[in-house]
Amino acid sequence: MSYGGSSYGGFTSTGAILVLFILLVIISRSFLY
Repeated sequence: MSYGGSSYGGFTSTGAILVLFILLVIISRSFLY
């Protein structure tokens, strides 16, 4: 794995979606409760 530039290999495809999903859950729970 090479960390050169803006491309992080498979991190941008799976990691970003996972982080966004977790943030969505936290935001939705904070609004509901």
